[in-house]
Amino acid sequence: MKNIKRIIIISLILIICISINSLGYDSSSSYIWSSETDAITVNSSDTVKINSENENTNSLNLESGSAILIEQTTGQILYSHNIHEQLRPASVTKIMSILLIMEQIDNGTLSYSDAISCSETARSMGGSQIWLDPRETLTVDEMLKAICVVSANDCVVAMAEHIAGSEEAFVQMMNDKAKELGMNDTCFKNCHGIDEDGHITSAYDISLMSRELLQNHPDITKYTTIWMDSLRDGKSQLVNTNKLIKTYKGITGLKTGSTSLALYNLSASATRGDLSLIAVIMKAPSTKVRFAEAQKLLDYGFSKFSFKSFGNKNDIIQSVTVNKGVKNYTDAILESHAGALIEKGKESQISQSIEINNNIEAPIHKGDKLGQVTFSLDGNKIASVNLIASSDIDKINLFTMSKKIIYSWIDLLRS
Repeated sequence: MKNIKRIIIISLILIICISINSLGYDSSSSYIWSSETDAITVNSSDTVKINSENENTNSLNLESGSAILIEQTTGQILYSHNIHEQLRPASVTKIMSILLIMEQIDNGTLSYSDAISCSETARSMGGSQIWLDPRETLTVDEMLKAICVVSANDCVVAMAEHIAGSEEAFVQMMNDKAKELGMNDTCFKNCHGIDEDGHITSAYDISLMSRELLQNHPDITKYTTIWMDSLRDGKSQLVNTNKLIKTYKGITGLKTGSTSLALYNLSASATRGDLSLIAVIMKAPSTKVRFAEAQKLLDYGFSKFSFKSFGNKNDIIQSVTVNKGVKNYTDAILESHAGALIEKGKESQISQSIEINNNIEAPIHKGDKLGQVTFSLDGNKIASVNLIASSDIDKINLFTMSKKIIYSWIDLLRS
């Protein structure tokens, strides 16, 4: 008898509470919570304003005609010198060719084990090559190794012909991709980089395609970090044209290029801890200068900046009240990875605030925006990431109300 009374009382309380909830009583309100943290978040659409040497002052006294340093994850420019000057890229061109090859691999159109033949056109390219023979085939894996390590012109043309049917069609793909990436200083005339009138790009555009390759196709570093290797059962020896592979801590690539007209170019990438940088050098007067100045840029970036991780995609930030739902709460989670580039020494000046939307009501669908987390430095907003619902929550109705009461009765009877 005592249990029955308890069941009746609990049922009445549940009915009253659910009725109040369905009438739209708002138990939540918009609020902001602030604290100090040692990291900030950013997503790709945010622009992080950093006090960097990016005003073309050439404060590092570089001899090269053009140079840029960017942070790989955010694309933030950390140093720039004549970054939009249109220059001849030489074999740095191959970064775009490699990018298109990796896209084909990652979307399943191409396999590392696919056999690639060599045409007479590819064979006759000249310049850096491994002397392909039309009677032989190499796998995509072997072709990539030759292109990334020794900048083989014959191999990149063979790959272009295999993918697009002709080098001309492949070059159109390159220019289409350049337009997609916002490479407004660029016009490709070939896929290898041998000097040709009108074949131009800029340090800024090289940094864009380098970032796209490294961010979205990181497996390429298995090739761009090779120092020495061989092909054809050891008969063809390969030594990387990027000498930083052997000497620079954390180096991940990427591509060299030089001709008598272009002079000496380099896109050099490196990662230390959570910080990844890309340094581009164009029109250096010598090969020694291009490597020294790329290293100078990378050293500058690693000494002055750090990348701090705040949280990963789907990390729970807090619980949020939901009105008119079968559940009263849902977890607010990060929509994307959270982390950001900051100047070293400014960690304690970063503030974080969380804002939750007013009157969150069911139904809630997984992924619905519930609010956002914002990060500020010296009082200025520098980044924000959406907070989204971790799960679906149905709106309460007569059926779900009855179901909830029945389960409560069962739980009470068991006790």
